[in-house]
Amino acid sequence: MPCNEPWQGLLTALGIGLLIGTVRERLHTSPGIQASAVKAGVRTHALVALLGALTFLLGLEVFAVALCGVGLMVALGYRQSATLDPGMTGEFALLLTTVLAGLATQDAALAAALGVVVAGLLMVKKPLRRFSQELLSEQELEDALMLCAAALVVLPLLPTEAVDPWLALRPYAIWKIVVLIMGIGMLGHIAMRLTGAQWGLPLTGVFSGFVSSTAAVAEFGHKALAKPALTCAASAAALFATLSSLGLFVLVLGTSSPALLASVAWPLAAGATALLSVAVFLARQPTPEGECHVTNAGHAFKLSQALLIAATLSGVTLLTGVFRHFFGDSAVLATAVLAGLVELHSAVVSVAQLATHESVQPAHARWGVMAVLAASVVSKVGLSYLSGGKHYGTRVTTGLLAFTAAILATMGWGPTPSP
Repeated sequence: MPCNEPWQGLLTALGIGLLIGTVRERLHTSPGIQASAVKAGVRTHALVALLGALTFLLGLEVFAVALCGVGLMVALGYRQSATLDPGMTGEFALLLTTVLAGLATQDAALAAALGVVVAGLLMVKKPLRRFSQELLSEQELEDALMLCAAALVVLPLLPTEAVDPWLALRPYAIWKIVVLIMGIGMLGHIAMRLTGAQWGLPLTGVFSGFVSSTAAVAEFGHKALAKPALTCAASAAALFATLSSLGLFVLVLGTSSPALLASVAWPLAAGATALLSVAVFLARQPTPEGECHVTNAGHAFKLSQALLIAATLSGVTLLTGVFRHFFGDSAVLATAVLAGLVELHSAVVSVAQLATHESVQPAHARWGVMAVLAASVVSKVGLSYLSGGKHYGTRVTTGLLAFTAAILATMGWGPTPSP
């Protein structure tokens, strides 16, 4: 949106030039950079910004001539300083200052925001260089590119509608599971690099549970199997992921049927407390000193594992669709339980139907919620042993059994939902 007054654009352009120029001026005092290698500082950027804004106000043709002139001066300056500073960041920054100054006369807010972004990128030169050259390994870069390709290239191309006669299998949703599992692996790898394995894995579990606790249990199991010393931390992460998934389940259930949530509030609270206690206990177990520090070696995730988990979840989803197709809405409880085998999130809609379906009594709906949670526990117990082995599976199962026992012990508490 054009500025109301020309002076607004001119002042914004001047501010952009001063900001970018100040950051560039800092190079004069940076170790290893010769002053003669820096051709444009505060005054140059400020003057070029005013030039760009004024010429843009005079017309696009005049601005184009000015931009070409600045480009020519930049090329000549780079030719002289290339031996001292072969980088071209400063040259492109000067050209950007000219373009942003012209933009400031049309949209001052956008130009100012972009100016701050440019100045920020210039300021973090050393951290970015250290990250790309020293901290980031080649394997991690390959994993990041694979994740980006899966999420930004493959996923948008897949159909969102069901492709089977029972309207259960959706390629978009299936591949999204693959992307989520890869993302969980990448998130866990980064958290471990930043905070160490003992707390990095549990922290990852808290966030990954909002995405898919089932996928998280499998992913952390693979980490425990690869590094047995991380078994306690990985088990705690799996339980934290389950706890986060339970929290999201409660929010969705409360939105869909507050009465049904009220009837199971005490059992869910008791189960969550028990689950949290076991997770904290496992997280506090000491990790061998040699394993606390995580190097950049190894891949962040394995695509084959993600594909295997997605195929398994898809099979259960297809079975759920077939079951509902042949038995109709009267089998909504059984369908919800089957969906709970896959993921609590996928069973939320079926659980909400239990509270309003005429053929299901309120008390049965209450136990239906428990059946869905029990199905989720059963699937996670089996998955934990398959993905992480005996020691990981035993620890995860302990937390899940404590969760189940606490729920069963408090099932007599709370009101029964009215029909």
